Amino acid sequence: MNDEAEKTPADAQWARTCEKMLEAAQRRLREATTTQEVDRVRVEYLGRKGALAKQIGRIPRLPQEERPAAGRALNELKRKLTKLTGAAASAVSREAEEAPIRLDPTLPPQPLPHGHIHPISRTIEDMVDIFRTLGFEVVEGPEVELDWYNFEALNMPADHPSREDFHTFFLSDNVVLRSHTSPAQVRTMQQRQPPLRIIVPGRVFRPDTEDARHFSMFHQVEGLMVGEGVGFGDLKAVLHIFLRQFFRQDVALRFEPDFFPFTEPSAQVHCTCAICGGKGCRTCSYTGWLELLGAGMVDPNVFEAVGYDTERYTGFAFGVGMERVAMLRYGIDDIRLFLENDLRFLKQF
Repeated sequence: MNDEAEKTPADAQWARTCEKMLEAAQRRLREATTTQEVDRVRVEYLGRKGALAKQIGRIPRLPQEERPAAGRALNELKRKLTKLTGAAASAVSREAEEAPIRLDPTLPPQPLPHGHIHPISRTIEDMVDIFRTLGFEVVEGPEVELDWYNFEALNMPADHPSREDFHTFFLSDNVVLRSHTSPAQVRTMQQRQPPLRIIVPGRVFRPDTEDARHFSMFHQVEGLMVGEGVGFGDLKAVLHIFLRQFFRQDVALRFEPDFFPFTEPSAQVHCTCAICGGKGCRTCSYTGWLELLGAGMVDPNVFEAVGYDTERYTGFAFGVGMERVAMLRYGIDDIRLFLENDLRFLKQF
């Protein structure tokens, strides 16, 4: 028995219904010129609430003998519509790719997104600008250093107990990742004679336990001034001018005795809190003071290591942690935010 003999009146009726739907979809697809228009036709016929879904929803209400014919015809229609819409989408995409690009030179250009200077870079630039106005020159040094420059020339021989305070990445017995930027001061003094004023910004490395206040890589700016008659009063004046300009307000300084192997005398420098103006707040632990940096007069042993006449020259040195002052300046409470490259954070600066 052939296929024509097997067809029933219901088959013929549903075939005509599906053929009309197919012809209507074909007309709509021929008129579509973009992938969006093709997709709208696809949704109109094949979507969850489309024309085909409505016809399929009629099947349970049909007489029992008509349901097989309706199912066969609608399944065939679905196959043809799927093939047609796919082919139409491919054709429209191909035409769009092959179409010549037409440029209108009279249209305004699309605005380009602007990058943001990282807050640490901005902090370093601001500090450098301030110290340059005071006659300081910027110098740099290697991040991979010899033990002699990182420790021994700075009055920290191999058996010196202060080395325990400088947890260090050793690459070999006498090569380290520098734990501070002071080695560049030694290198500069080896090459130049006083008077000199330098600052050394750069990255330093220490295997600290990472938390909201510590990280294994951070930035420092070291300062050094050497000449005849340089005294502690010069150090206080330079730091006062720097902090007043950096925080854009007048601040008071407080020097507390401390110990650093490369300076004598040494001090921890505090300034009145730039957040609350010395009244007391969470940032300064309600003391009104912020501990900012270490400083002191260069130890004569350091001058002897570089060949300076200790009877003729004196000098002072100081070191500032960039992340610390940036956190105070911008009200940031976690050092790790500087290194996570979160655009939501960086776009604020």
